[in-house]
Amino acid sequence: MQRFSQSPTDADFVQDPYPFYARLRASGDLAFWEEYQMVTAASHEAVNTILRDRRFGREIPAEMARAIPEHLAPFYAVEANSMLELEPPRHTNLRGLVMRAFTSRQIARLKDGIETHCHSLIDAFPAGPFDLLEAYARPVPVTVIARLLGVPVHHGDALLAWSNDMVKMYQAGRSADDERDSVRATESFVAFLRKFIAKRRQDPKDDLITALIAAEENGARLSTDELIATCILVLNAGHEATVHTLGNGVMAMLREGTRDVTPELIEEILRYDPPLHLFTRYAYEEVDLFGHRFQRGDLVALLLASAGRDEKVVDEPGLFQPDRVKSPHLAFGAGLHFCVGAALARMELEIALKILFRRCPSLRLTEVPKYADIYHFHGLERLMVAV
Repeated sequence: MQRFSQSPTDADFVQDPYPFYARLRASGDLAFWEEYQMVTAASHEAVNTILRDRRFGREIPAEMARAIPEHLAPFYAVEANSMLELEPPRHTNLRGLVMRAFTSRQIARLKDGIETHCHSLIDAFPAGPFDLLEAYARPVPVTVIARLLGVPVHHGDALLAWSNDMVKMYQAGRSADDERDSVRATESFVAFLRKFIAKRRQDPKDDLITALIAAEENGARLSTDELIATCILVLNAGHEATVHTLGNGVMAMLREGTRDVTPELIEEILRYDPPLHLFTRYAYEEVDLFGHRFQRGDLVALLLASAGRDEKVVDEPGLFQPDRVKSPHLAFGAGLHFCVGAALARMELEIALKILFRRCPSLRLTEVPKYADIYHFHGLERLMVAV
């Protein structure tokens, strides 16, 4: 296995990490990333295999768990109840309850509201250059998620601020200020949801929070802490990823000169420039894979974005081809932790992009976009355009 050194906060890497990923893949399915001190899966086969292999998982082995710093306790108290961080049997029970509430009907009822909101945002576009992220890509998903949860839309600004601060904990090179911002946001979000869930228990509505409260499987229901963690996960995962996908997708479409929004285009956006680049798994036993022996407790980095650029599964992977018939990607993960919101994300992206380019056929870039230094996420600082 070859070893590679690459700072995730290096300016060139932030703007274009794909050449580094290509070097990793050229060396084999697995490589060692010095800065993370971690074995890294870069090929589509390796990332897909480990995501689906139940000998690997998100939870740290019990004997390796370390004491959580006191100042970060509120954040990790939420993480401890998030199905994203859990493994069976608890993950199975929690995901089963969530899936009973997160139904196709819950998703479908949002369609008209998404369309109306997109039109109202476009109606407010200024005549001169403006940041499409602020004017469109950020408000669309936060409003969708607020409506999904049943939270009044006027709380959207608070939800957005909490989400932006909470996800700082996942960024490479986070600072002490980032940690303080994240903990403050966590405490505020938890307090808000605790009150709102209590209200919904007394006054049920046709929304996801009410459905989560009512969901029951084999006599089990979600605890309040699990409800809170699930709502936070829906917002943080659904909002951050959708904002970056919309921004990255619009940029790619404008550069390519395409305006036609199809299901194939959505999959190509997710393959070509996905919003989340790195996810991790722990080995739960001794495992021999791709010429490497993992020991129990070893942490492996899975490069979701590299998998979508693998030359072995995609022809000319560095080209953005809107009509590509097959765009194999792992942007939503795979296996046990496959994103529960994938169908909603696809619907939201298709609606938002179709309406944007139908209403703004002359949309154009007014400055060269730059990516923000937010790895493991991958999204733009801003997207200046004119209509």
